Amino acid sequence: MSISALSPNDNSEINASLDRLVAAVSAKDVDGIMAYYVPDESLRVFDALPPRQYIGATAHRNNWESFMSRYPGTVHAEVSDWKTENSGNLACGHGIFRIAGPAEDGEPLDVTVRFTNIFRRINGEWLAVHEHVSWPVDLSTGKADLNSMP
Repeated sequence: MSISALSPNDNSEINASLDRLVAAVSAKDVDGIMAYYVPDESLRVFDALPPRQYIGATAHRNNWESFMSRYPGTVHAEVSDWKTENSGNLACGHGIFRIAGPAEDGEPLDVTVRFTNIFRRINGEWLAVHEHVSWPVDLSTGKADLNSMP
C-alpha cells in the first residue's frame, strides 16, 4: 500500500473538520464535537484517562461530556503540529491538542496531549473512526506530563 500526502481537496476537508472540532471544544458544544467522529458504534477511542478505551459514539460522547464538565467556565482549545497522510478512502492525522480553562475549583486546568486520528471517507465526508490520545509519563515518578511540548 502506498501512503501519500493528501490531495489538496482532501487535506482541506480534513483540516476544516479539525477546525470545526477545535471550535466545538472551545464552545463546549458536544454535538459539534461528535460531528467529527463516525456516528455509530464502530468508533474506537483510546483515551489518556481511564477506562482508556471507549467503544462506540455513545461511549465517546459520554466521555466528552464528563471531560467538559471539568471546565465550568470558558475553554480554549488549539491544535499544533498537525500532519495528515492518506491511501484511498483512509487517512491518518496526528498532532498536539491543548485544552485550557479554569477548573471547577477556579484553578487553571491546562492539558496538552498527543493525538492520532484514523479517518475514513464515508459518503464523501472524512470522519474519525479511531482516535488515540496520550501524554508523556515521567517513568521515575510515574506522573503524567500534562503540559509537554514537542
